[in-house]
Amino acid sequence: MMKGGQGKKLLWTNILCILLLQCLDLTTGAKVPAIIVFGDSSVDAGNNNFISTVARSNFQPYGRDFMGGKPTGRFSNGRIATDFLSEAFGIKPYIPAYLDTSYNISQFSTGVTFASAATGYDNATSDVLSVIPLWKQLEYYKEYQKKLGAYLGEKKAKETIAKSVYIISLGTNDFLENYYTIPGRASQYTPREYQNFLAGIAENFVHKLYGLGAKKISLGGLPPMGCLPLERTTNFVGGNDCVSNYNNIALEFNDKLNKLTTKLKKGLPGIRLVFSNPYDILFSVVKKPAQYGFQVTSMACCATGMFEMGYACSRASIFSCMDASRYVFWDSFHPTEKTNGIVANYLMKNALAQFFH
Repeated sequence: MMKGGQGKKLLWTNILCILLLQCLDLTTGAKVPAIIVFGDSSVDAGNNNFISTVARSNFQPYGRDFMGGKPTGRFSNGRIATDFLSEAFGIKPYIPAYLDTSYNISQFSTGVTFASAATGYDNATSDVLSVIPLWKQLEYYKEYQKKLGAYLGEKKAKETIAKSVYIISLGTNDFLENYYTIPGRASQYTPREYQNFLAGIAENFVHKLYGLGAKKISLGGLPPMGCLPLERTTNFVGGNDCVSNYNNIALEFNDKLNKLTTKLKKGLPGIRLVFSNPYDILFSVVKKPAQYGFQVTSMACCATGMFEMGYACSRASIFSCMDASRYVFWDSFHPTEKTNGIVANYLMKNALAQFFH
């Protein structure tokens, strides 16, 4: 006999799979042999488990709705957006972390993430919690290319590299963990100058990826950062509503990335670069939760739902909600599996589906 919560979760999973598959013609799935991922906790599947940092989530209650109820290092109760995207491309149901030694090149050949929770475009951001900077993620990718060549043969590996989809998802930590929290960058740059600084790093990174053979690249935008429960909890003056200043920063930076995408498409022959913007869909979910089947938006499911993430989330886990599918956010900084699925579906329809053709 299935409990009510389990039944609802199964129903939701089935509906989501149908939604994801409806917007695609999966008969062309072979055109995308792998998903390669760079970024922060939005797309980290557990790389931080294998480095010395406190920015981890490889413990309960994280992963309680993942396959087998296992905490993997994903900052959610279940799957993250890139897992859903991998499934939607007809590849596999989740993307493993590159540093996880329980996987090998045969599994990585169809998808791998080099992402590291708490990192950013800015090296100073990755230094805050001693995580993997973006330049190091690229070094791991070069190492991966060599392994792929040895495993598939040079010709097939080159073809896989050219046809794979590359997901880049980071930037939130540069502002919330670094610029607006720690003295340093804020004394060097105005908010707009800092955005330009980060956009310059993003541009350089896309150039380097392209130089290594990548063609199908998704440059991800920022979410409405001011609507994260952590920011709302501390917004006493604004009555615990979304922090408009942070949301405006996200909108401004997204505009820069969108313009950068247009510029790079003109300058790099054969590149198929898209700007994947999660802002509108997440803002819509937060402002009209009932339309998406949610009941709680201002607080997270884990612990008290106000400010906990990582180890704090685990320590106070007895206060966690029973049914995460009612919540937009899992911890004070990260969405639930259900939200991740909705965002993935939106990005697939509005940006990534063209990679099938």
